[in-house]
Amino acid sequence: MTLATRALAAMLLIAGIAHFIAPKSLDAIVPAFLPGGPRLWTYLSGAAEIAIGLALLAPLSMKIGTISIRLLAAYAALFLFIAVYPANIKMAIDWRDRPMPYPLIAFARLPLQFGLFYWAWSIIKALKR
Repeated sequence: MTLATRALAAMLLIAGIAHFIAPKSLDAIVPAFLPGGPRLWTYLSGAAEIAIGLALLAPLSMKIGTISIRLLAAYAALFLFIAVYPANIKMAIDWRDRPMPYPLIAFARLPLQFGLFYWAWSIIKALKR
């Protein structure tokens, strides 16, 4: 297992656990267009991060059909990062009038999210070799 895979798994596990330890701050960035309350989405995304993080640590021999669980997890990470991008946009909009450095942090998250897309994609490519 590569360092990149272990690091992404650790990041997702820590972030997922944070959704349950301190959900209030994450509730605030859930887009209003989603049905149900923000806490539901905070917990669902946290559970997804934990599940994906654990699946990234699965042995390559563990498969669903002919596809490794680790590869499926890498795809799931990519799709999760794309799915939560609207929350990062909402955060940037909501924080634009806060005192510095809050707007800078919120707007910096937007291009940094593309780094997460690439990270997941690079793991997918490595696992498909």
